[in-house]
Amino acid sequence: MEFQLPLLERPEIEAAIATVAEAEADFRGAIFTRREVVDFILDLAGYTSDKPLYEFRILEPSMGGGDFLFPVIDRLFEAYNGNRSGRGASDAVDLLGDCIVGVEVHRETFAKTRASVLEYLQSKGLNAKQANALCKRWLRQGDFLLLSQDQNFTHVVGNPPYIRQELIPDVLMAEYRRRYSTIYDRADIYVPFIEQSLSLLAPHGNLAFICADRWMKNRYGGPLRRLIADKYHLKHFVDMVDTDAFHSDVIAYPAIMVIGQEKPAATRISLRPTVEAKNLRTLAKAMTAPKLGKDPRVTEIQHVAVAAEPWMLTAPDQLGLVRRLEAEYPALEKAGCKVGIGVATGADQVFIAPFDALDVEPDRKLPLVMTRDILSGSVEWRGLGVINPFGPDGKLVPLSSYPKLARYLDQHGAAIKARHVSKKNPQGWYRTIDRIYPELVSVPKLLIPDIKGAAHIVYEPGELYPHHNLYFITSTQWDLHALQAVLLSDVTRAFITLYSTKMRGGYLRFQAQYLRRLRLPQWSDVPAALRKTLTKAGQLRDASACNAATELLYGLTPNERMALAANHDANVA
Repeated sequence: MEFQLPLLERPEIEAAIATVAEAEADFRGAIFTRREVVDFILDLAGYTSDKPLYEFRILEPSMGGGDFLFPVIDRLFEAYNGNRSGRGASDAVDLLGDCIVGVEVHRETFAKTRASVLEYLQSKGLNAKQANALCKRWLRQGDFLLLSQDQNFTHVVGNPPYIRQELIPDVLMAEYRRRYSTIYDRADIYVPFIEQSLSLLAPHGNLAFICADRWMKNRYGGPLRRLIADKYHLKHFVDMVDTDAFHSDVIAYPAIMVIGQEKPAATRISLRPTVEAKNLRTLAKAMTAPKLGKDPRVTEIQHVAVAAEPWMLTAPDQLGLVRRLEAEYPALEKAGCKVGIGVATGADQVFIAPFDALDVEPDRKLPLVMTRDILSGSVEWRGLGVINPFGPDGKLVPLSSYPKLARYLDQHGAAIKARHVSKKNPQGWYRTIDRIYPELVSVPKLLIPDIKGAAHIVYEPGELYPHHNLYFITSTQWDLHALQAVLLSDVTRAFITLYSTKMRGGYLRFQAQYLRRLRLPQWSDVPAALRKTLTKAGQLRDASACNAATELLYGLTPNERMALAANHDANVA
């Protein structure tokens, strides 16, 4: 049975596919996986040579140079040669013709890989005619996301491409959105790759991918998480951050997942294994054993995939604590706090400059605080300001009323008008991307950088406006220094660790979507003595004092304290 490419009636889509088919590797999100990791993934998926692989069908939807394809061929021929039962090499085409499908969109890569496979098959004892016949049946050049769904697979494996939406031609992106319900918000292209691959699984088939884990927790991954929770079983998850999984360095946080076409059950988890062949072989055996054994590298968690909720995978010993706090206390913003993010201008080189040097009307500029101003743990303002083009009513001020502002903006008109926000709204060409609320300057706030190795929470007394790399929290109820103590504690780190996508090097994303998941008691419910203790700890920014006060606030049990301490020690190490 052949895996057919559909006939596309719209020539503009064909033209867009042709553009991608000629693109460079960086554009296509091509990352090459190490052989030890490929073998580990195949083991986890159950594609092992002790099984009748000639009866299986395996798909590699983005085969590239063959990182997965060649190990698959090796295993297939090992199984075939061990179970020939009198069959000769002449039977290989008939018996193995439907066993593999490899797809690649890039024409040059496809041609090189096909040539390599042709040569490789002949080294396995096939003649040129037989090798050509298998290549014809196995390998397809084209856009995987536009393939017809005419074949079920026992296995789908690989490393799907990591491409941002803005790099894909609009007409092609529109066609993807029409076909795939999981493309939501700013979802990267590997999301529909996963959806399409899952749809091609046979009953009890396994998908095994290594890819960035952003979608497992971020907003845009919600529809895909819901699809998996409703119809599939997340069988295995392996955190690969800070491991040598690829032949090149990557910033995104990679993970291996195995998803089965079967009833949902527990998920087995392993964190940051050493990338060494023997270690990965024994780990795969432990993870795929019928019953969970005593291997300390493997843990098991129930109910990881629940509707569209983020997957809580990387700190299983703290999951019970987080779930308890979520059940007992309201979310941060229901406890009288508000989370926001600073202003994005789209042209910082124009809108941001030394405050005193900005030659505009006094009410058209605001003092600005940036990440570099709070590196010490307190605010050390470097004297920058930001232009505010908005009036009190939230509308852009008329430039005719502000001649200095008009002159300044006109001097930098080319840079300002080159922004997407200006092209989208020519009449409002001089707006910042985000509206500015000048009243925020005078509000005391806690400032939090987006990406940090640990919580970096800084008190700002109400004198500066935050830049877009800073999140901020204000409160009408909580004392901000007391809240600062809670946010600096290991309890907050546990929340962020579980909900956030961790970046390479162990850095966490302290984004609004994660901060809003924190739980707090109402300030009115906190005893007076504990209020003072929390406030003092926050003012001192003393980690031990913050942890001690927060443990009292939440009434942590000895086991919960041990779980937090163990995680703290691991992060320090």
